[in-house]
Amino acid sequence: MFPQALFPLFVALSCNLIAQAAKTIFYYLKSGKWDLHWVVASGGFPSSHSSTVTGLSMAIGMQEGFDSTIFAVTAVFAFIVMYDACHVRYYSGKNIELTQQLIKDLKDMEVQLDNPIYEEQLKSVLGHRFIEVLGGFVVGLVFPLLFIPLFLG
Repeated sequence: MFPQALFPLFVALSCNLIAQAAKTIFYYLKSGKWDLHWVVASGGFPSSHSSTVTGLSMAIGMQEGFDSTIFAVTAVFAFIVMYDACHVRYYSGKNIELTQQLIKDLKDMEVQLDNPIYEEQLKSVLGHRFIEVLGGFVVGLVFPLLFIPLFLG
């Protein structure tokens, strides 16, 4: 048995780690290649952002009640994070891809780009597609139920 007060923290961190590890497995299933960078990468399936905030919200609901104020706060927080991951961060990543392609095309046309900013390598995978967010949401719903016996049972 672990201290009950740590249940939400344990669940949130565990859901994050589970989703991050799962990214490596799903990448292998998709590509046939092992790439351990997915253990720490943002983007990909399932969303660790979504799994973390959903797991936190579920754990709070299970511990404090789904009719509690703190559950309402964490649920709203979770929806904001998931919306951001699926929309704002996803389209930011798409804008980076587009910008990088434009710079490459200009260089191929031998346009002189003297500013060092054009040499910066930006990370293009920032956000998630809806299915990746949904996958993280499912991880965050399921795993708190598995951890109940450790804390609350």
